[in-house]
Amino acid sequence: MYQKILVATDGSNLSKKAVSSAISLAALTGAALVVIKVVPRYPQSYFEGGLALQAAEVGRIEQQWAEEGQAVVDEVKEQAEEQGVKTRALTVKSDIVSDAIIAAAKKNKCDLIVMASHGRRGVKRLLLGSETQQVLTHSHIPVLVLR
Repeated sequence: MYQKILVATDGSNLSKKAVSSAISLAALTGAALVVIKVVPRYPQSYFEGGLALQAAEVGRIEQQWAEEGQAVVDEVKEQAEEQGVKTRALTVKSDIVSDAIIAAAKKNKCDLIVMASHGRRGVKRLLLGSETQQVLTHSHIPVLVLR
């Protein structure tokens, strides 16, 4: 049925449910799993006169985010491998989460994307949009959305 499944996670409780389902589906179908966490780049000044940080401080913050993201995917990889699922753990730097997920699925030749129905709530969701909706709209492979 599926050869390679990509599961996107942000470490939230809802995405943990999606991860659990993706691991179970991969184990059931004998598919390999690619787990991805998209890590944002540090936002540069959006406004003229905004407070600028030193390059070293920006680098430190981005490194911290990358390490935290890697810890999230490594934990998923460990869970999946305990169930006998071959897993690859990735962190990707991008400001556009949906594009990064779709690109990773294509690059890793995945035939299914699994993700939670939403991550953000309230005003953030209205301002930033739903990453899941963007993946659903632009992906050329099936997307399994879990609530």
